[in-house]
Amino acid sequence: MNRPSLIARIGKFVALALFLFFALGPLAWIIITSLKGPKEIYTFPIKYLPSHPSLESYRQLFHFANFGIYFRNSFLVTIEGAVGAMVLSAFGGYALSRFRFKSVKHTMILVLYVTQTIPTFMLMLPLYLMMADLRAVDNLGVLGLIYMVSVLAFCVIMAKSFFDRIPASLEEAAEIDGCSMFQSLLRVIMPLLVPGMAAIFSFAFVNIWNELFIAVLFMSSPDKLTVPVALNSFISKAGISWDVLSAGIVMALLPTMLVFAIGQRYIVAGLTEGGVKE
Repeated sequence: MNRPSLIARIGKFVALALFLFFALGPLAWIIITSLKGPKEIYTFPIKYLPSHPSLESYRQLFHFANFGIYFRNSFLVTIEGAVGAMVLSAFGGYALSRFRFKSVKHTMILVLYVTQTIPTFMLMLPLYLMMADLRAVDNLGVLGLIYMVSVLAFCVIMAKSFFDRIPASLEEAAEIDGCSMFQSLLRVIMPLLVPGMAAIFSFAFVNIWNELFIAVLFMSSPDKLTVPVALNSFISKAGISWDVLSAGIVMALLPTMLVFAIGQRYIVAGLTEGGVKE
């Protein structure tokens, strides 16, 4: 191995190590803080590792801060929005990929892209007024529908790219065998779209789970708050309970980490297939 290539490899290793340090360092610090007691958090000089690791902050999180209720609310709302967006985007992406009305398709795709450029803050007030007139404010089911709509446009764009990768000849062969268009979609095409659907579900899940501002605006009842709203409420003028807040952040990260851990293979395959154009 010559000297320039060795230096290049060392440089890449150092760059990767720095990246991992800055990426994983805050997460590691939050986990360590969640295992400390209040006295150890405020000691000076700083104690980087807890002398006596404890799960007391997690006990306070669930017993006194009612985090279990917030976690359940976020889970139900996120599943409703992510599954709804995944199903509807499959039909929308299929229509944009297969139907032959090019001018209409191009206009609809342009509209979908334009909606991604509109800041959420511009839509929150009119959306709230509309929901208030319908008496649909402070409703977890309605919040899930709003989240579904908020991610649906990009999910449809992703689904279209996945459908574009599947030859239309497969559907034609299924129709020759007696399948209707809907049957060929469910029995022939959808099994091939498992990686793509996993990527769409993961995108929707992460975006909905981490959303704060819409939930703050629409949810007012203490027993209907979501995890981001609950974590935000831990910060008050009276101070911040860093150990409990860190425990809440760790618990809030678990669902998204679990989604990516379970569907990593499908997600990578789906994003790769959807990002390549023939």
